[in-house]
Amino acid sequence: MSLEPALPFEFLVKGTALSQQASSSSKEAWKAEIRLAAKVALPEDYWLLTEPLAVTIFIFPNAKLPGDVDNRAKPILDAMSRCVYIDDGLVERIVVQAFEPESIFPFDRPSEPLAAAMAADGPIVYVRITNDLHEELS
Repeated sequence: MSLEPALPFEFLVKGTALSQQASSSSKEAWKAEIRLAAKVALPEDYWLLTEPLAVTIFIFPNAKLPGDVDNRAKPILDAMSRCVYIDDGLVERIVVQAFEPESIFPFDRPSEPLAAAMAADGPIVYVRITNDLHEELS
């Protein structure tokens, strides 16, 4: 049995993705939520990933997000360092998109976590980590 998480690896974080400009205490609390959600989805006694990775972050807020969506990715990526992967320098590709309530479109074959995020009642963030740097979700 491999101790590395099977890829792709997906998880959901309840709440609104905070911006890099949020207060330090708010960002630390948000990062703790991300780490907790990741650890719940990871296998017991897993090893940290050490290979080049691609991360997809889909944000499903309750209302229009103020500010830039790219500023919301950094706290998520930082939270996964030393939790999911050894260092966020391994992330070679990032896809970030906000799906505000009126702009959610259907995916052809969403995974169970993505389908759950799309159907969630309340703000939620979907995170997918893969070693396929050319993968496209549809």
